[in-house]
Amino acid sequence: MDKKTIIYLSVWAIVLSGFWLLLSGFLKPLLLAFGLISVTLVLILLHRMDNTDTEQQKLALNLSFLRYIVWLLGQVVSSSLSVTRLVWGNKKELRPAIGKLPIDKIPQKSRVLYANSITLTPGTLSIDIDDKYVTIHALNDESIESLKHGDMVDKVYDEYKGAQ
Repeated sequence: MDKKTIIYLSVWAIVLSGFWLLLSGFLKPLLLAFGLISVTLVLILLHRMDNTDTEQQKLALNLSFLRYIVWLLGQVVSSSLSVTRLVWGNKKELRPAIGKLPIDKIPQKSRVLYANSITLTPGTLSIDIDDKYVTIHALNDESIESLKHGDMVDKVYDEYKGAQ
């Protein structure tokens, strides 16, 4: 292995370990061992895939991506409060809806990021994506309207430009 590959895998090891610790929250030896085994297996698979693909994918930890993550976390919190209000409030406000959002402005490589960002926000779910639209299921039609007029598309597009 060359130095570049070692650094690449080391960065992934740190990111995956930190993410695993963040999600598990346990520091017991057995669970840490499971986490170490998980991260090691993912690193082995990543290395094998890179050898097969021969095109390493850089980890996009730039300022644009970090700003997007912070913004997305704010959207998740805001949507969580909205979903809580819907579920605990008046049941008549729950009006499940399906809608299509245009994705022609979003570059091809960022469309999955957009669809996954919609799914991560509580109360909305991306159920289909094609060349022109992403189909969304929401707990009420207001969520779909806010996505149509919201700035998630702009944020994803800005993140894509920042990653270039």
